[in-house]
Amino acid sequence: MDGARGTGSNLMYYFLALFTGVLITVMVTFNGGLTETHGLYSATVIIHTVGLAAVSSLLLFKRESPFTREGKRPPRYLYLSGTVGLLTVLLTNYAFGNISVSSILALGLFGQSLSGIAVDQFGLFGMKKYPFNARKCIGLSFMFAGVIVMVSDFNNPNALLAAAAAFATGISIVTCRVLNARLAAHIGTRRGVFFTHITGLAVAIPILLLFGRGEAGIHFNYVFTPSFYIYIGGLLGVAVIMTDNITAVRIPAFYLSLLLFVGQVSSALAADFIIDRSLNPYNIAGVTLVALGLGLNVFTEKRR
Repeated sequence: MDGARGTGSNLMYYFLALFTGVLITVMVTFNGGLTETHGLYSATVIIHTVGLAAVSSLLLFKRESPFTREGKRPPRYLYLSGTVGLLTVLLTNYAFGNISVSSILALGLFGQSLSGIAVDQFGLFGMKKYPFNARKCIGLSFMFAGVIVMVSDFNNPNALLAAAAAFATGISIVTCRVLNARLAAHIGTRRGVFFTHITGLAVAIPILLLFGRGEAGIHFNYVFTPSFYIYIGGLLGVAVIMTDNITAVRIPAFYLSLLLFVGQVSSALAADFIIDRSLNPYNIAGVTLVALGLGLNVFTEKRR
């Protein structure tokens, strides 16, 4: 019975990771609309402000102080998750326009996969160790074949740098996810999300002032669009971090990256079909291969 309960619990976390991938797709879509309306740096400040307001309201509702310290002080580097999250945004936006979205997703997955294996193998940042097993190589070959299928365009002169940025995005995503999870383990999920947004906003505002010239935000004269939904990306970001914190300590970092990827691409394909009645065959083939490789590795782990 205990084994059955454990298997069911693991499946629940796997489905939660897939759902988080869907949330990320919706969040990225809303944030993209916000960036088009207000500019990259202004949108970054708005996203962090909305997220900070949301988590502050939640702390107030729960009557919790974000500054209450219980037990041992967490390592200071864990508070850098908000800064790493900003780096992810900047890298992703640099890659956009130079290579296709599917290439960005695929190369980001490649970066997440390798950094996830490193986190699992060595227990980086205090995470639980999941030693690499040679039996995973068969599943890995399917996953990387899926990545290759989705990488389609490198004709742009800046494509190589954009590809490097997309790959680095995968590393920063895993780093941010692990830092968030470890910080939440020390001070609680809600407090962890609060400090993630505080540090992110503390860096986003100076970046806006330095590089945001020409954007509406630099003059503080925003004209808000009636499309109100584009402003809730920060709220969805809070939800993503919270669900990430739940799954990151229960699923190997490598598997979590793959599950989030499958959830993201599957929901993006569904959205394309609903809106445009079109499907990208390369994306379908790529995500199918990644999902197949993931399934083979999970099956191998359970057999072992």
